[in-house]
Amino acid sequence: MDPNQYNLYNLEAVRFHPFFRGVDSDTALSLISLCEVRHFEKNEIMLKKDKPREGLLLILEGLSEVFVKNEHNGRSEVLEMVQKGEMIGFSSLADFLGVSRQVKVEVMVEVKAVSAVKAMFIPFEVVTRRWEDPAVHDYLLTQVAIRLKDIYTSLAEQVKLATDYGENEAFMVRVQDVMSEEVAAVSPRATVQEAAQLMHEKRTSSVLVTEKESLKGIITERDMVERVVARGIKLSAEAGTIMTPEPVSISRSAYYYDAISLIFSKGIKHLPVVEDSKVVGIVTLSDLLRKKNENVMKTIQKIEQADRESLPQVKTAIYDVIDTLIRDKVPALKILEMITRLYDRLAGRIAELSIKNLEAKGKQAPCGFAFYQMGSSGRGEQFMLTDQDHFLIYEKGEASSYFAELGKEITANMEAAGYARCKGLMMCSEKNWRGSMDEWGERVRKWMLQSTNENLLLAQNFFSYRLIYGSEMLHAHFERMIAEQMKRSRIFLYRLTQLEKENQIPTLDQPIRSLFKLERKNIDMKKEVLFPYHHSLQILSLLNGKQTGTPIEKIDFLKERKVFSKEYAFDLKEAVNTILTMYITQRWQQAKAGNELTSTVSFARLSTREKEELILSLKTLRELQSQVFAHFSV
Repeated sequence: MDPNQYNLYNLEAVRFHPFFRGVDSDTALSLISLCEVRHFEKNEIMLKKDKPREGLLLILEGLSEVFVKNEHNGRSEVLEMVQKGEMIGFSSLADFLGVSRQVKVEVMVEVKAVSAVKAMFIPFEVVTRRWEDPAVHDYLLTQVAIRLKDIYTSLAEQVKLATDYGENEAFMVRVQDVMSEEVAAVSPRATVQEAAQLMHEKRTSSVLVTEKESLKGIITERDMVERVVARGIKLSAEAGTIMTPEPVSISRSAYYYDAISLIFSKGIKHLPVVEDSKVVGIVTLSDLLRKKNENVMKTIQKIEQADRESLPQVKTAIYDVIDTLIRDKVPALKILEMITRLYDRLAGRIAELSIKNLEAKGKQAPCGFAFYQMGSSGRGEQFMLTDQDHFLIYEKGEASSYFAELGKEITANMEAAGYARCKGLMMCSEKNWRGSMDEWGERVRKWMLQSTNENLLLAQNFFSYRLIYGSEMLHAHFERMIAEQMKRSRIFLYRLTQLEKENQIPTLDQPIRSLFKLERKNIDMKKEVLFPYHHSLQILSLLNGKQTGTPIEKIDFLKERKVFSKEYAFDLKEAVNTILTMYITQRWQQAKAGNELTSTVSFARLSTREKEELILSLKTLRELQSQVFAHFSV
């Protein structure tokens, strides 16, 4: 290629980058002519340690990582990931500015190409010519400050982990560490037979459907059975006609627990790994569980194979998973997301066993029904088996005798699994917590029309409901019925808000107080924080047309409806994660030590950082309450 054309091509690739932006074409071409485009293969070292830097690298394509290698054990600790549009080599700016101290041996970090990388080398000569531009000056210093903060945070976290675990191994495994790079893929125009043959040859249970490395769909063994064999589709049909289009995917830099959460929440077993719109690998449930949580797979198998006698074993298996996740300091919301999927499987299995028990007695379900859970389980926040909160809905009123027996079977089986019976008798074994659609309509209407404190408390627990097992059609009918009643429920919501006015989330005064001494000695996370948060979110969700779902799903819903800003929704999730982390960690430690379980957290046991986080989190949650109060002017 002609040098001038080559420089024009390179200029086009970087002209909008802050380093070159605002420069006239002639000057820009002059600067580009001094630069050099370099290509690096996957896993190639881009910048070596102890080798003086001669400039900066601007990533044009691909992904790289900055790491430090431990010479004693050969392990590498990744400090940061650098992607397209970002620059590497800031550690050498001190030399460029002439302010670094000269030392005999300067040990520096190394940079490795995670994928094939295309980068522009910018020598210090070019940096010098651009340094006087205020925009470039500010950009470089800002990038240095941001990266310095990120690296210090990363180092501090890993030092903390090494101290906690007595080892020098970071537990935050990333998807790229467990994924398979050998991907079985076909084009959308390949035949079904070709896809099946590839599955057989590669001994894999899925093939990706790609076009120019871009992910278009996925075909699994189950798809082959349900969409080809069962429907009689010809083997000569195109793969694109039987694939699942736009499958769920994940980034290679995501953490392993992000992948596990996606697989559990979406009910899938194969997760394509995509970077810059291109397929770079695939990760399966087996890959993830072999690497970090093999006991999860065993737990799932125990749940699916459980009978009345083996139900108690499931609790122990789930608790083993919880212990692993807490020890690994996985974020609280991720822990709950994963554990909720296991508990949902358990509750579903209990419903199946209960039906089979009645069938063994010659009793068949006379009509469709739906089984729901409420309380912490309904909210997806139950990490330890506490008491039962559930109800039944069925289509026909004359079927009440069968469902009375089913309710007793479910309650007994849940007790066998480790769930205590509800002291308030909010269980489907009780007449007031099962009924036909008409009976439930009348029951909810009564709560709304007769808004006594007792009925309001019942409604608060009820409106955390979530379908666990049964008819989706009946559930949809139930949702429409509730929605119709909520249209005439403003007084009911007003009364719920009045009740919350009496239970305002506490404040801990100014943050500086936490550094020294707080007048309050403790706080009840459940009664003073979590319950008011749940009820406030519940009111806003009902007001905007959402009856069911976990708190996180409700936050996302309210964000979509523009009730919450994107920024506030993020802050609210962070605040909830902080509160739940403190709550879960303490309860788990108490349970393991055999101590009485309490939700009261003593400030004396919190670090300065934890106190600061608690204060900020309470402030964010109080904003949620204030929004509810303002809406009803109470």
